[in-house]
Amino acid sequence: MFILKWIVLALLVLIIIALLVSNIRIVPQARAYVVERLGAYHGTWQVGLHFKIPLIDKIARKVSLKEKVIDFPPQPVITKDNVTMEIDTVIYFQITDPKLYTYGVESPLDAIENLTATTLRNIIGELELDESLTSREHINSKIRIVLDEATDPWGIKINRVEVKNITPPRDIQTAMEKQMRAERERREAILIAEGEKKSAILIAEGQKEAAILQAEAKKQTAIKEAEGQSEAILMINKATADGLKLIKDAQLDDAVIKLKSLEAFQKAADGQATKIIIPSEIQGLAGLAASVKELVKE
Repeated sequence: MFILKWIVLALLVLIIIALLVSNIRIVPQARAYVVERLGAYHGTWQVGLHFKIPLIDKIARKVSLKEKVIDFPPQPVITKDNVTMEIDTVIYFQITDPKLYTYGVESPLDAIENLTATTLRNIIGELELDESLTSREHINSKIRIVLDEATDPWGIKINRVEVKNITPPRDIQTAMEKQMRAERERREAILIAEGEKKSAILIAEGQKEAAILQAEAKKQTAIKEAEGQSEAILMINKATADGLKLIKDAQLDDAVIKLKSLEAFQKAADGQATKIIIPSEIQGLAGLAASVKELVKE
């Protein structure tokens, strides 16, 4: 009987130890446990070692505190100019209060998705098609502000919202592709025209500079020729003056002057002249008179 009591006591001790060990919890990094006691919220366990009272405490929810990403499926929206298109968004959020996240809303992710869809429809409904395609930053900012305010009571922080794709109808896409192709062709034509214009300007400037250089060369040539002729005339006049000076300095007598005059008239007589006027100083020379008489007869 005594042995049986010890066996029962040992079993009870083992059961108690097993219950104690099974109710020890270790909360890992970036997680939090929401604990209820007798069905009511008791507290939130952060990182570390915790003990749960058996049959009294209960872990209601294990919450991850990491940033999460949700890619919602495309949502049909209508623009201000009545064009239906599909837009899909990506939400980056983080749980900041595990208690509010657990008790604030029944299905937080579904609530965020529906809120995102309705907000997106409201924003796109105020924009026309072209504005919707070029205002992604504006759409992202407005959705983030609305979602952040709405999810704050749920213990959720919306960090970023991105419009992933905007898909207009097929006929709109075709028209936009044609418009883009026409715009590219127009830009190409403008670039070609500008290139030809610049080329023509460069050619004209080159011809202008060539003409200026040619004119400058001709000018310099003419100046050099004129300077050469001027120097030649000066040299001839100087030589003549020097010759006259030499003649004057030589103090020639009348016989030499008459002899030189005869030589000059001899050269003149060899030409085509039909009349020759003889100076009075040399009329007395018999030989010269006979020569002049024969020339006159001819």
